[in-house]
Amino acid sequence: MNLADRPESASGPPLDQFPILDNGLYFNHAAIGPWPRCTAEAVRNFAEENQLQGPADYRRWVARENELRKNLADLIGAGSTADIALMKNTTEGICTVAFGLDWQDSDNVVLPRGEFPSNRLPWLAQAANGVEIREIDVRAAPHAETALLAAMDRNTRVLAVSAVQWDDGFRLDLPVLGAACRKHEVLFFVDAIQQLGALPLDVEACGIDFLAADAHKWLLAPEGIAVFYSREEPRAQLKLLQQGWHMFDNPWQFEREDREPAQSARRFEAGSPNTLGQAALNASLELLMGYGMTNVGRRVLANTDQLTRRLNDVPGVRVTSVTAPERRSGIVCLAHERIATVDLHRQLVRAGVSCVIRGGSVRLSPHFYQRERQIDAFMNIVERL
Repeated sequence: MNLADRPESASGPPLDQFPILDNGLYFNHAAIGPWPRCTAEAVRNFAEENQLQGPADYRRWVARENELRKNLADLIGAGSTADIALMKNTTEGICTVAFGLDWQDSDNVVLPRGEFPSNRLPWLAQAANGVEIREIDVRAAPHAETALLAAMDRNTRVLAVSAVQWDDGFRLDLPVLGAACRKHEVLFFVDAIQQLGALPLDVEACGIDFLAADAHKWLLAPEGIAVFYSREEPRAQLKLLQQGWHMFDNPWQFEREDREPAQSARRFEAGSPNTLGQAALNASLELLMGYGMTNVGRRVLANTDQLTRRLNDVPGVRVTSVTAPERRSGIVCLAHERIATVDLHRQLVRAGVSCVIRGGSVRLSPHFYQRERQIDAFMNIVERL
């Protein structure tokens, strides 16, 4: 059985892994996720090992890197670890595709309007190569996926979307989009930073060609490390934007002259790896997958459902996220009829709630380890305000 789909244990989420539960209400995982205890311990252990003996056991570091690739492949449903690259952040993965394709003057890119800058600016930059950028208002459309697909034509080279929108949690139907892209030979890129670690995702079932996601949000790991997935066939279309010692199948043979970049996704990893970040991310993944991503997703959506339902019962409060079940994610946004959003946010922060303002609303993003007790505490604060 894949660890990502294991049955939920009777004991529930591993609450002892989250000391942050004793420090207010952390409803801000869509920004930066707090580390679990096991992740902090992995970082401390790595630092102590390095302090005492340096890289004397570097072979074990390499083994952990290989284990991390396997865990990431399992997490996203990739067929092979050869499809996994370890990068610095989501932006690097996006730029690998946006600047790596051999664009033609007639090409166009379709993406939702309002994308986070990381999944917008690299595509806009391709206008210098004669590429037309088509931004579609998916929230105003009767059916978001239909609107995106209707904007595509025979010159569409890439459909680039966020699995979950950063500002209000609007979730797209990736399998529908992926099937249409595969049928019409359009490359399908997904920024998955607001889904990975919160809800299950399967790149093969969704027909995804390229995917990028940072570790520091729902994956509960540090900044500075990210996963980049590239399907084998379209991977060959990408020019290499960097050259370095680590991008080969046997990178430690430093004096070789007959160097050919790896055919795997390792070809996009030019320089020295983030070994500290690898140790931390691997610990977080083992925690999430040990509990099971199906179970994680169920808990996350239960929080969303409860927040939406209970906030709608509070006079003056309006849930500004799209609340259709198929659009829900780990994000819920709210506003108030009489209290300005900036004042509402200030009062929530003073009451111990960690949250942010996005798009004129207060954005909430609790994770799977937070349950009825935390939701009750938050609702008591809202009702008092």
